[in-house]
Amino acid sequence: MKKTPKSFQDLPPIRVRREPPTIPEAVAAAQDLADDLEHQVEIAAGLIGLPADEVRPHVLAAAKAKPERAPERILTTGSPNRAPRTVIVERRTRPPVVVERRGRPPLSR
Repeated sequence: MKKTPKSFQDLPPIRVRREPPTIPEAVAAAQDLADDLEHQVEIAAGLIGLPADEVRPHVLAAAKAKPERAPERILTTGSPNRAPRTVIVERRTRPPVVVERRGRPPLSR
């Protein structure tokens, strides 16, 4: 059995399904993108396509439910006789790579 090749003209048009996010999804995305509540309201409203007044209660409720976490502290046990260590990180820059293409000569007009 040999398959016959189809051209793009023979195929039906591609359908793209547009489904806006739910309110909890938009609020979660807004919380990850911004710290300020008003910015979160604007982002969530823009994602869903609703007015900011309808989204604001959901953002405020999600902000109250999210507990504030204290930043983690990294503690090391060092001996009192040793001075703190200094670490220096240097980056080397690499020269740009030039790739020459061989094959067809350039088109001249």
